[in-house]
Amino acid sequence: MVITPAQPPEDSLPDNFDPFEHLQKIYIPQHNALVKQYFNDLGDDWKPNIASPRSALRVACTMVDNDNQLMMNLRHHLLFDLLGYGRKNLILYYGSQESIDPPVEGCPKIVFYFSQDSHTVTAAQNRKADAEYSLRLMDLENTSTNLHSKLVEIANEIKVQFLEAKKGIILTKGSLGIIYKNPKQGFSSGRKILATTEADAIDIYRRMCNVIDKPFDETKISVTNPKKSSTVGEVTETQTIMGKIRKKRAYRRVADVRFRYAYALIPGEPQPVFLIDTTYRYTPLVKI
Repeated sequence: MVITPAQPPEDSLPDNFDPFEHLQKIYIPQHNALVKQYFNDLGDDWKPNIASPRSALRVACTMVDNDNQLMMNLRHHLLFDLLGYGRKNLILYYGSQESIDPPVEGCPKIVFYFSQDSHTVTAAQNRKADAEYSLRLMDLENTSTNLHSKLVEIANEIKVQFLEAKKGIILTKGSLGIIYKNPKQGFSSGRKILATTEADAIDIYRRMCNVIDKPFDETKISVTNPKKSSTVGEVTETQTIMGKIRKKRAYRRVADVRFRYAYALIPGEPQPVFLIDTTYRYTPLVKI
């Protein structure tokens, strides 16, 4: 039997080839797949609608066949730049990467990030107030075989402790420094929460202890109450730096900050592992 090999395709483009139409057919499905992933909280059965802010954003980001180049660029810009998908899972280093040491050999670090709601930031403020609080997983090593399953377990508990109605809980920052020193449970002496009341900070510490299933010991709390008052409102004092007038930094200003996400820093692992995320910018282990 004689086998005739298949003829190779012609190494040329069709006479009626349209580069823009071809680009759209390739690009739109790839882009919309990222849009679907970014808005996965809306569910697989989502249909285009503008009934909610998230759904309206997804409609604006989704490319369609009759989009022209300007519309495609705007949708891309909205998703990648304004909503931040282009910064997803990136780590920025300022300085030499050779000098970056692991946080602590072996024990992973869990970080809880809070930030101010955008609509509460006044024109006089130059940035959002934010805060990070962390602890160590003293019972785990970066090489523990059950590390992934434990992180999933922790992420689920963070969802219980730090979310209400799918939104992060709020802490009011202030000048009062509340320290919880319990190194055996992963709270080193440098861990401090700034709040307006001791009770508010203790509530956050209790929630963090619940996340890792450790008892909270109120006898290990210490409080620093500085004479200097918190900054309230706009910073008016200035200083001259290299010939330019700059506003002085606000001192422990009073502001409501909301829990946004939590991630794990694992020694030897270059990327943070996001546990839960209310901003939808990252891919967490557990969805909200």
